[in-house]
Amino acid sequence: MNSLDWVVLIAYFGVMLAIGLWSHKRVDDVGDYFTAGGKMPWWLSGISHHMSGYSAVMFTGYAGIAYTYGVTSYVTWSLPIAIGIGIGAKLFAPRLNRLRSRLHVASPLEYLKNRYNLPTQQALAWSGVLLKIVDVGAKWAAIATLLSVFTGVTITQGIIITGAITAVYCTVGGLWADALTELGQFVIQLIAGLAMLIATLNKLDGVSTLWNVWDEPALKHHTDPVAGPYTTVFLLAYLFIKTFEYNGGMWNQAQRYMATRNAREATRSARLSAVLWLVWPAVLFFPMWVSPLLVHAKKPDGSDSYGLMVEQLLPHGLLGLVVVGFFSHTMAMCSSDANAIAAVVTRDIAPAFSRTAREWTARVGLIAARLTTLTFLGLSMAVATQVNSPTFKDIITVVIKWVAGLMGPIAIPFMLGLLPRFRKSGPTAALTSWALGLFAFYLLNYPINDAISGGVKLQYQISVPLAVSLVLYIVIGWIKPEDTPERDALLAKINSDDDGSAGAEALIPEPAAESAPTASAVE
Repeated sequence: MNSLDWVVLIAYFGVMLAIGLWSHKRVDDVGDYFTAGGKMPWWLSGISHHMSGYSAVMFTGYAGIAYTYGVTSYVTWSLPIAIGIGIGAKLFAPRLNRLRSRLHVASPLEYLKNRYNLPTQQALAWSGVLLKIVDVGAKWAAIATLLSVFTGVTITQGIIITGAITAVYCTVGGLWADALTELGQFVIQLIAGLAMLIATLNKLDGVSTLWNVWDEPALKHHTDPVAGPYTTVFLLAYLFIKTFEYNGGMWNQAQRYMATRNAREATRSARLSAVLWLVWPAVLFFPMWVSPLLVHAKKPDGSDSYGLMVEQLLPHGLLGLVVVGFFSHTMAMCSSDANAIAAVVTRDIAPAFSRTAREWTARVGLIAARLTTLTFLGLSMAVATQVNSPTFKDIITVVIKWVAGLMGPIAIPFMLGLLPRFRKSGPTAALTSWALGLFAFYLLNYPINDAISGGVKLQYQISVPLAVSLVLYIVIGWIKPEDTPERDALLAKINSDDDGSAGAEALIPEPAAESAPTASAVE
């Protein structure tokens, strides 16, 4: 990078900070901070939903998969996400919106206390928070790795730089700042991605490269839809996992649906995100698929291939813009995760243990939300420095195996609990499916994996925990039904057919002392 690239990068950071400060004026309470007061346009929600779903891991870990296996990177990653979000557009998006408009909650998990009980809510909240600290840590490590390639700063310095800037704008402006910066980041990534595609085509044989390049010996088998450890079983498992994860299992995605004015707009938001996931990653991936023709990766997993291509193909200025594109995805995901985790901690965890938290005023609650956001970002940045340690192994291992494998047991009680078909599945089904799903992940990835020659295949490491949780949740609900009139009434509120527009302006109350359980109820 030269001075022109640095100007582009610094200007980007300046714009992000300015948006955060401008958004500060729109945040008066926790409802504004966590769900934009239910006033976010569907198109902004859809773009934000899309942008907050992936990070610089695409340009490192998934670039390595594309370098090694070709189109498998798209078929087994973004395609199942697009299909999953499309399914959830009618199944989950409107119901998640009604959590805010009908139940007046600010956190996606607030409804779990009444849908199941307090221990279930706390189990899902704590395990999800811990998982997200590791997940976001991997994202910081990914962007810091790219920053070190282009600028020469150390991994730790890169983590501190990106984390600090993200902390300022997302803490000051809340969900409004997240969404508006993600809109700007989408425009930047659109320009940067198209610039990289055009540069790649010009370097090869022009537009005809799109269909002629696949006969090259270096790209042999690069058109195979599944390859290596990314098999058909992996694809089906990933489709199932991502349907839960990207429709609300990642709580930041649920917030985007909750932030729209009504259920109908939440559905439109999901459809827009699904289309973007279907089209845009293919544009970004094409240079990665043909990268063996242009560069020789220095790392065994090929995770540095895209960075090497950028340095080789783009002039200064555009190179800086592409680096900004790397930042845009990672900062979008990390800031949205931080906001979602802050919602869960301040609205679900703190009130269960502290009488003071149940009596917070609007001003104090907003301060607590901002402090929690900063704390989460700090912890995830600390984890980021350990991502390549023996415990985590590498970035792509954390993102694919840990997140995909552990997301199912956490997401299933939360997501299926919205649907009337599973109304008989109560606290016993939820807690058992959660606990044994996590235990299955541990067994497969450690004792069993160590005992088997060659280890357990990746597709089973990520799919079996989800399958265990799903089966137990359904079967226990059938064997031991725990539906009650109160739970049925709650489900009726979030499953009626109207669009929920009457609740668009509903205020989100602070946790009330008279309705909140005591800390002893958790025990």
